[in-house]
Amino acid sequence: MIAASELILNPDGSIYHLNLKPENIAQDIIFVGDPDRVEKVTSYFDSIEFSTQKREFKTQTGHYKGKRITVISTGIGPDNIDIVLNELDALVNIDFKTRKIKEQLSSLNIVRIGTSGSLQANIPVDSFVMSQYAIGLDNMLRSYQINSVSDIEIETAFIKQTNWQLQKGQPYVVHSNENLKQKFDSVEIHKGFTATAGGFYGPQGRILRLDIQDNELNSKMDQFEYNGIQMTNLEMETAAIYGLAALLGHKAISLNAIIANRANGTFSDNPYDVVEKLICYTLEKLSN
Repeated sequence: MIAASELILNPDGSIYHLNLKPENIAQDIIFVGDPDRVEKVTSYFDSIEFSTQKREFKTQTGHYKGKRITVISTGIGPDNIDIVLNELDALVNIDFKTRKIKEQLSSLNIVRIGTSGSLQANIPVDSFVMSQYAIGLDNMLRSYQINSVSDIEIETAFIKQTNWQLQKGQPYVVHSNENLKQKFDSVEIHKGFTATAGGFYGPQGRILRLDIQDNELNSKMDQFEYNGIQMTNLEMETAAIYGLAALLGHKAISLNAIIANRANGTFSDNPYDVVEKLICYTLEKLSN
């Protein structure tokens, strides 16, 4: 039996942070970062059956072209992903009455729709990147036993090529789910290697008033190459999603609307438009 201090439920029986009960979610789940973006996705739905919000975690479940889909805002960063994915897994794989893990486990399909900045000049603003791989620079996933899902060869190459300082923690590399990668692939989308940072400023090489540990890290990441794999974009959630999904037996893919290109210093003239196009692309692929 899982103790009340570990599996925390609200008085109404919902899971603590997400404020959800098992019947409130679909098997197909879309992650967005911003709570305001949830309704930008569900505005395309034919119907909405459930809505709730607690803190930054907003959830709506409904139907799009006959497909039942849940949209959840995760907020920003790997720490929030740790909450969202563990609680979603608990909703489908733990019996809340007995507090025991179910004998028959369920697998969720998780699709992240996010915004991101490109690190390569040949991936322009207003394009889409699907993360084939993700490298976590945040250290969150190292709290778990991850050797079964991490790619040690790419990790080692990254550490060597960037002269990564291990006092910041050891980066981890996780692959996307192969089935979802094939489902969402098309000529419209770039295939990428996404870096997930644990913060927005120093961890992504931005300098305001504080000096950072490695002023050259961004350029080293731009130049990283391993068996044809290059770093394509930088954000704050994908590697954590891939790692926890793989460990828990769920399928995950991350789709990124590129709104900035840090290699040539450009920013999208209409970032909202590219996000809307990615939402439509995602819903069509998911419903088919």
